[in-house]
Amino acid sequence: MSEQPAPADRARQQLEPAAADGLRAYAAKTRANADQFAAVLEDIATNGLPSVEDCTPWEELREAHLARLAAQRPAVA
Repeated sequence: MSEQPAPADRARQQLEPAAADGLRAYAAKTRANADQFAAVLEDIATNGLPSVEDCTPWEELREAHLARLAAQRPAVA
């Protein structure tokens, strides 16, 4: 995306203040996640891959994530 403003000949539709705030919050969260991911990649580049004993198998991570999603889902009668 460009940092340049839109051309003056095209009018931009302004967002409601609440929508703009929500969009800024999403952008901040996305930026924080990207920064965290970049830090992990930089650590791997500097120090190499962690040992297998220090890692959590992806299957365990998947199951934990699925359990969190199931807990958020309302129960169906």
